Amino acid sequence: MVVLVQEREVEMNWFIDWDKCKNIFYNNIYLKDCKAVIKMNFIPKERLEEEIKIKKFNLGKYTYLCSY
Repeated sequence: MVVLVQEREVEMNWFIDWDKCKNIFYNNIYLKDCKAVIKMNFIPKERLEEEIKIKKFNLGKYTYLCSY
């Protein structure tokens, strides 16, 4: 998927992964140009900062459950 952000195209990939240590499923948006991922917890927590994380991420180093 390519989105126009402030007159600039940003390529994004969506995928689902699972943190086996915390037993949490995440819905992720990978921002290719930034090499960063926005991780959103499928099961909401009480505090917002626990639900959404932004991290540097190399998509080639990790295994994810599915891409959509």
